[in-house]
Amino acid sequence: MVNMQTVIEVQHLYCGWGQRSILEDVSFSVNRGEVITILGGSGCGKSTLLKHLIGLYPPQAGSIRIVGNELVQASSKDREAILRKIGVMYQSGALFGSMSILNNITLPLSSFSHLDSAAIDTLARLKLRLVGLEEFADFYPNELSGGMQKRAAIARAMALDPQILFLDEPSAGLDPITSAELDRLIRRLAETQGVTIMVVTHELASIAAIADRAIMLDKSIKGILAIDTPAALAQSTDRRVAGFFNAQRPSHAAV
Repeated sequence: MVNMQTVIEVQHLYCGWGQRSILEDVSFSVNRGEVITILGGSGCGKSTLLKHLIGLYPPQAGSIRIVGNELVQASSKDREAILRKIGVMYQSGALFGSMSILNNITLPLSSFSHLDSAAIDTLARLKLRLVGLEEFADFYPNELSGGMQKRAAIARAMALDPQILFLDEPSAGLDPITSAELDRLIRRLAETQGVTIMVVTHELASIAAIADRAIMLDKSIKGILAIDTPAALAQSTDRRVAGFFNAQRPSHAAV
């Protein structure tokens, strides 16, 4: 971690859809430069929490502060400024198939910066170099492997130099070797760029490789079951926490 400045602070967050409650009274904080994983069983609220943290949905109650700024009650103008501090990589990558990889990255720069076209091109290529894809700038998404598409999506999420990066299941659908390479990229971005990273994942190997701490959600309690380092969670005396780690371990033995 670069320092202990809090960049995400969630207090008494309640999330749900209509009369259905998904998460109740969730509170936690994230420090600058940390890599935090959000994990748990199916239906525990991982994606729901992420969607609320990036402002896609308003909570039923509670507070979300991004770099000291309240997101939930922010005006439209202030909300836009707050969301400029974050970058998001969706599970599918969500790259525009009709655009080259380079143009996928120049798009947010053209839309949300005042740089000229030459500077935008240079900056976009630097982002591609950051993820090891500079030589593939003119390729289209369908010409890249799944792992390369994920890297390109991360480059696009980094285009506007966000302070916080949210990654939704970055290893989903990848083979163990490609997944491990992506894990190393995530750690390198945190360590060299000083960006705070929150990762939704159920992959035990990735959790162990990238996370400074992990937030484990549980469907039965509609909230946080445990927050700690991966090593500490793996040794937990809580059978639900231990069961998650032990149940997954055999499937990742080859990683």
